[in-house]
Amino acid sequence: MKTLKLLLGFALSATLFTSCYTDEVVILDNNPGVSLNQLLNSYELWYVDINQTQGYGETPFLQIAFTLSFRNGTLFANNNLVDFGVQGNGFGVPIGNYVAYDMILDVDHIIDGFDSFDVYQINNNTIELYNPFNDTSYFLRGYQRNNFDYDFIFYDNIHYFLQEYEAWEKVYTSDYGALNEFDNEYYLQFLSGGNDSTFRSSQDVNIYDPNNIYWDYIGVYGVGDVSGNMYLKTLTLDYDFFDNEFFELSVINDGAIELLHPSSGTIYEFEGKGYIPYYRSSDTQGRVTKEVDKPKKRKQKTSKVDNSRENTRS
Repeated sequence: MKTLKLLLGFALSATLFTSCYTDEVVILDNNPGVSLNQLLNSYELWYVDINQTQGYGETPFLQIAFTLSFRNGTLFANNNLVDFGVQGNGFGVPIGNYVAYDMILDVDHIIDGFDSFDVYQINNNTIELYNPFNDTSYFLRGYQRNNFDYDFIFYDNIHYFLQEYEAWEKVYTSDYGALNEFDNEYYLQFLSGGNDSTFRSSQDVNIYDPNNIYWDYIGVYGVGDVSGNMYLKTLTLDYDFFDNEFFELSVINDGAIELLHPSSGTIYEFEGKGYIPYYRSSDTQGRVTKEVDKPKKRKQKTSKVDNSRENTRS
């Protein structure tokens, strides 16, 4: 297999997911009849519907989080799909503190520092967080843990799941199937940041530390849906315009995947190596003990639009 070119992501970007949680936002009222604290606590999980975002700015912690939870002044987030629904009893990890008053939410994030939002109730289970400092609104949909569809969110965001390990190591190749060039590749890596669609592959064998892997090839990848089967995806590794590798992707668990190579009939299994937690962990006194500085963020797949909100703070 020849050395591969790094391509622009336009060819495959159309195959990436768009969330089904993208109903049209219609503002009904901003007088919830309860205090802001009561409103925020009316649901255990608030799903950040990234594709409904209005405005051209970004609030980093909202750009990373899949869900937020407001619990007695502590802000929790599910920033990872690995252990999603398990970590922190489903709430995720603490990412800062908050104060809610007069439809204003002040957040002191452990990494990003202070942010403040005007909060609007859109309907019975949707709120808008308007950041007057970057003129951008994020829309959050409320759910209880017992009726939140963790599976849907996981499979709808497989693109990010692949990025949560430093590398994927091939641990199994089926005895059946025709010989093909992918048989010689033993590590895959899906990079966050940048064009958000870059992968690398390696023919190294038995590398203990992912940092020591020599990456032979680089290209663009895309994850697609399979009609009628939420649990099956397609994975295309676009090495160049002519030599792509196409797979059916199944998730074994949140640390292992299966790739069926239809053209050869071969099945491969890969295990994740070097889990990347997208937060900074702290000890029981709240002191930061480990920093993980990664560029991962969720990208809005819909076209960005002007925010109609007016900044009343200036």
